[in-house]
Amino acid sequence: MQYHQNGFRPGDPHIHDAAPGRPLSDPGFSEPVDVLIVGTGPAGLTLAAQLAAFPDIRTRIVERRAGPMDKGQADGISCRSMEMFNAFDFAEKILKQGYWVNETTFWKPDPKTPDRIVRNGRIQDVEDGLSEMPHMILNQARVHDMYLEVMRNSPSRLEPDYSIQLAGLTIDPAGGDYPVTATLERADREGETFTLKARYVVGCDGARSAVRKAIDRELTGDSANQAWGVMDVLAVSSFPDIRCKTLIQSAGEGNIIIIPREGGYLTRLYIELDKLKSGERVANRNITIDHLIAAAQRIFRPYSLDVKDVAWWSVYEIGQRLTDKFDDVPENEVATRLPHVFICGDACHTHSPKAGQGMNVSMGDAFNLGWKLAAVLQGRSAPDILHSYSAERQAVAKDLIDFDREWSRIMSERPETGDGENGEAPKFQRYFIQHGRYTAGMSVKYDASTLTGEATWQSLAPGFEIGTRFHSAPVVRLADAKPVHLGHVVKADARWRLFAFCPYEDPASGDSAIAGLCRFLADDPRSPVRRFTRPDEDIDAVIDFRAIFQQGTRELALETLPALLKPQKGKLGLVDYEKMFCPDLKAGPGIFGARGIDRKNGCLVIVRPDQYVAHILPFNAHDKLAAFFDGILLEPAD
Repeated sequence: MQYHQNGFRPGDPHIHDAAPGRPLSDPGFSEPVDVLIVGTGPAGLTLAAQLAAFPDIRTRIVERRAGPMDKGQADGISCRSMEMFNAFDFAEKILKQGYWVNETTFWKPDPKTPDRIVRNGRIQDVEDGLSEMPHMILNQARVHDMYLEVMRNSPSRLEPDYSIQLAGLTIDPAGGDYPVTATLERADREGETFTLKARYVVGCDGARSAVRKAIDRELTGDSANQAWGVMDVLAVSSFPDIRCKTLIQSAGEGNIIIIPREGGYLTRLYIELDKLKSGERVANRNITIDHLIAAAQRIFRPYSLDVKDVAWWSVYEIGQRLTDKFDDVPENEVATRLPHVFICGDACHTHSPKAGQGMNVSMGDAFNLGWKLAAVLQGRSAPDILHSYSAERQAVAKDLIDFDREWSRIMSERPETGDGENGEAPKFQRYFIQHGRYTAGMSVKYDASTLTGEATWQSLAPGFEIGTRFHSAPVVRLADAKPVHLGHVVKADARWRLFAFCPYEDPASGDSAIAGLCRFLADDPRSPVRRFTRPDEDIDAVIDFRAIFQQGTRELALETLPALLKPQKGKLGLVDYEKMFCPDLKAGPGIFGARGIDRKNGCLVIVRPDQYVAHILPFNAHDKLAAFFDGILLEPAD
């Protein structure tokens, strides 16, 4: 973490100085805003935390509840979400406080005594090398707390406005700077409403989203036909895998998913209940916590389950529903109209919680949208970039719905005769293993677009697949020989990253490829660094340029390397020494070998602000590098 750039600051470096005029002091909501976020779920807080870093963007977030969540709901955090949390600087807190999912076990009916269950398999939960981050379990409320802390400590000092709900929304595409008018209502004072003007509104307000209804979008899909219960309990059990993530399939009593919770004692149980009749709702069943406990005890036989305390419980129906578009622009008007209202998370896709994807995909929605809003509002990109949010994330949500539909069906099937015999795992176990990369959050791949290049030069770095998240690897920082992860430099700051993986040659030579690239970026009028960075900004304010050499730290002399890799920054002109890296050969083959990077020719890897690989280019393809950013960024206005 870098700080003291503009002078020595004592205290916690995570607490930024408040920007002038922040926090906003407008209790009556009379002043227009750039972004109004409705809802403080995972999606809303991810978006708010990202925008809070930019005090020049006026952001407000409202929530109909009276205060922050304190327990219950989602708990699974995928490896991909952990990588994202690192961009917000609280991944380490999750690692300390949460439960690490290291193994998953599978139980099925005992062939000799079918009314009893027996362990059928045990697997490593996440395959080796998939991510530097583990699969974690932590109460959604704690994740909210960490986002709220980021917001509170940001230059914007952003805090949610509670007990306020959306009552109506109107959009006037020709309405000037603030084309959206939101009618807000105080949830704690019936009938008291007021209006707020906004450039953009984002609905993160759940499956019954008022924002979605206001833009005439609807969730469509399968009707619910299966009831499940969930409970967080403190219990005493003779079941040996009570502290492992476990999938249990019984012969006739239904299925259970065990999710050990943080703290060493708490356990979550997802319990299959009865099938629902056509049109029936689970609320009509009058299911109580005693019903859930009794169902769990039957499935656990011959093991005991003595529930001592229930922290939270709920019942729900399984149904997979999806909205056809995630913004307010009709499909036939995309070419002529810009989006001003968006929906994220459960507002646009709902499904079962058993695959552990709901909170993760919702946060991914917001992370995708946040940097694009920041780029447009700061004048760095044209507003038509915002069309890409719905295009990219609706496809991700469709994959999620398809996966969840099949996973829910398999989990609710009764074991087949002979299923799992002759050494073959049962069907539900095979499906879980087959889709491990999906549940880890690593299956997202964005199609080629303005933001994501074609795979013309993918062979230069096959381990950095274009359109997928930037797969971090260990490196050693040249200046201080500190082992670090390269991907951890990609923070939630809306900046692009340009990683130069250098050919094997002397980088200190004036004829080297890295010297030529640095001359182009620093001096050439076509340079995207020169063209898109304002004169009063640090050289890396828009594009953060880093170099990775093939030599070890002791083979290179820092003082002989190009000046662009040692930029002077801030009002004091201090040197940033953290732009250069070498392979960490103690961690295996090093990043060049691990990601298959062409050692002879090297390559350029462009990474989007949301940590996805945007393009792979030949090292000397300066014109193509300039052309790629020409399609995305705007030159500063005079």
